[in-house]
Amino acid sequence: MKKQVIVIYDIGKTNKKLLLFDLDFNLVSISEDRFPVVRDEDGFECDDIDLITSWITTSLNDLVSGNKFKVIAVNFSTYGASLIFLDKNGNRLTPVYNYLKEVPS
Repeated sequence: MKKQVIVIYDIGKTNKKLLLFDLDFNLVSISEDRFPVVRDEDGFECDDIDLITSWITTSLNDLVSGNKFKVIAVNFSTYGASLIFLDKNGNRLTPVYNYLKEVPS
């Protein structure tokens, strides 16, 4: 029988973590990655949203299709404030700007 787990994606500035908790909120598994940054039009460091999206999609698909765990919930935790501009269809127009970028008044 598959172990039921709650999946948490903790997307921090430096580290990206994937945590699995059982139904009693005991930590079952943790993995941690660091992703290279990209630069925006001003040369300021930004998270690589394509890489993060791919990591989330791949890791969640692996968990769901695997034989070890049954995913019953997914949650996300992220750092600070971020901003991304989208078009009317929800497509990304800009990099993900984070709270450390100075914005002219």
